[in-house]
Amino acid sequence: MENIVFNHTSVLLNESIEALNIREGFNYVDCTTGGGGHSLEIARRLGKDNKLICFDRDETALLAAEKKLKKYLDKIIFVHDNYENIGTVLDRLEIGNIGGVLADLGCSSYQFDTPGRGFSYMHDAELNMKMDEGADLDAYKVVNTYTESDLRRIIFQYGEEKFASKIARNIIIQREKSPIRTTFELRDIIKASIPAANRVDGPHPAKRTFQAIRIEVNSELSAIPPLISEAVNHLSESGRIAIISFHSLEDRIVKESYKEAAIGCTCPKNFPVCICGRKPKIEILTKKPILPSEDELSSNPRSRSAKLRVAEKIQKMKEKEK
Repeated sequence: MENIVFNHTSVLLNESIEALNIREGFNYVDCTTGGGGHSLEIARRLGKDNKLICFDRDETALLAAEKKLKKYLDKIIFVHDNYENIGTVLDRLEIGNIGGVLADLGCSSYQFDTPGRGFSYMHDAELNMKMDEGADLDAYKVVNTYTESDLRRIIFQYGEEKFASKIARNIIIQREKSPIRTTFELRDIIKASIPAANRVDGPHPAKRTFQAIRIEVNSELSAIPPLISEAVNHLSESGRIAIISFHSLEDRIVKESYKEAAIGCTCPKNFPVCICGRKPKIEILTKKPILPSEDELSSNPRSRSAKLRVAEKIQKMKEKEK
């Protein structure tokens, strides 16, 4: 483990740090610590008595971040957990005064580029795709035990793959002969399921299906709403939440979760007074998402699909009455 080099370029680094509006006297949370790029910039700006809580599901990431952040270890609490548990963890640690929460969704470059993790169709490895190596579900179990209808559903929903039915059927046919054990075996089944004419342009034919299986293995989408809900509930007034997403499914959930938290009174307009008592919790600061600059796109092509959305906890005196 000590010899592992965790390579990951933090996306929208300057934009996300600026979005957090880091203030002295407040604690901050990095929900997806990765190699520690965002965490390092947050730690540099912390007040002397404030803490940065660093979450990650991948223990390798936390070990790498610990090395990168060695100058600031007195300010940092590392947490090996899913970010959907942010509320429970903050309560257990008795950490309040949260000035900002950052989440960089999706996989790290390290996870994609390490063949043994089984995330990529570019490397031949055993099917894995687990962000948390201690988790029970892996890609092998999804591919070899899910029903055809469930495979079709996740490939279509999470991969937005129009040939989901054909891919699911061919997976079933192949695994009836022998288990599908490696990324290349799965890649070849997917490729054979997509008509040649549809393989000429665009991304690799396996990209969408691999994404879908990875999302299923790690329950990536279902974790986003509780993350946002709990983060918003634990933010101090004027605290910020900043989330970077990498595909339309993630971005849609972030956008809708922000909208839900920003809704005030829902009483019919003809009611003379509000009886629902609902008040907006946040103000959405990014009507349109912040995108990578041309310089970042040229230096880090993997940033091309990144979108940053930011919201701020409303101060009580600013809460809008109906």
